[in-house]
Amino acid sequence: MEDQPKRKPMRMKEYDYAQAGAYHVTICTKDHACVLSRIVGEGLCALPEVSLTSIGRCVEESIRFLSAEWDAITVEGYVIMPNHVHLLIRIDRTGGRGGPPLHEVIRRLKSYTTYRYGRTLWQRSYYDHIIRGQQDYDETLQYIQNNPLRWVMRQREEV
Repeated sequence: MEDQPKRKPMRMKEYDYAQAGAYHVTICTKDHACVLSRIVGEGLCALPEVSLTSIGRCVEESIRFLSAEWDAITVEGYVIMPNHVHLLIRIDRTGGRGGPPLHEVIRRLKSYTTYRYGRTLWQRSYYDHIIRGQQDYDETLQYIQNNPLRWVMRQREEV
């Protein structure tokens, strides 16, 4: 058996990801392939907009389905970038019970969209950040909303 590098744990130890709270989740495509969208409208006055590909539309449909599937899940913000997705997900307690754990929500999203894509779409894991307070929430939502503009600015810097 060949030696493989040890993956560092991505989740916070002993944290219950099914408890009520808000989470910023970033999911990247396999090999950072730009298959989800294009960023358009980069003119002098036009703010960049996200133009979804067919698989990007499937991802958006799946994101909207999460709230419909689970009463305890609300997607409060998202952006589908060319090679990654940012989500602001809230898990609420309903009737004293928490929602599904965050990893189950993400697993369902990744599984469904990979099935629709017909081949591996996502990297193995995902990044999450537990939102800690209103300022953190506001900054995260602004980050998600401004991501297309940052994408354009980064592309210009690389030229």
